[in-house]
Amino acid sequence: MPHDPYARTFGFLLHDVARLLRRRFDRRAGTLGLTRAQWSVLFHIHRNEGVTQSCLAQLMELQPITLARLVDRLEQDEWAERRAHPTDRRAKCLYLKEKAMPVLEQMQTISAGIRAEAMHGLSPEACDALLDALLHIKGNLLSLEGAERDQDGAACPKSMIPGE
Repeated sequence: MPHDPYARTFGFLLHDVARLLRRRFDRRAGTLGLTRAQWSVLFHIHRNEGVTQSCLAQLMELQPITLARLVDRLEQDEWAERRAHPTDRRAKCLYLKEKAMPVLEQMQTISAGIRAEAMHGLSPEACDALLDALLHIKGNLLSLEGAERDQDGAACPKSMIPGE
């Protein structure tokens, strides 16, 4: 097999690992009765309970209509619900329903298993160093994004998450 000069580049490798992790998760999570897009929305609602639909679309980098259709389906299947925003009558806030909690726990169990498979052969110290490096890189990029967001005004306003 010829040497691939891109196989060790940061962006390519990070993208490839993420793709393989998603594919592995899809195979393992297929029995939960949710598409990847649906479980991704559930996970993001769980992390940002009460977030407005428009803000969640920004956070997930989805078109608002795409997210609306996903939430329609999640609401229809009683995984999530929309509630009126306490101060903005045009906005809807997103919440998980009780039915979603066991599935989120199953998703976390599946994720932990896949993480263990992916990290197999690495020492605990190497795993910690990898996670620390990725968190550092993420922080750098978020700082840059924050500076850009301050210039273009693209941030979700804090008022779009009740209680903040």
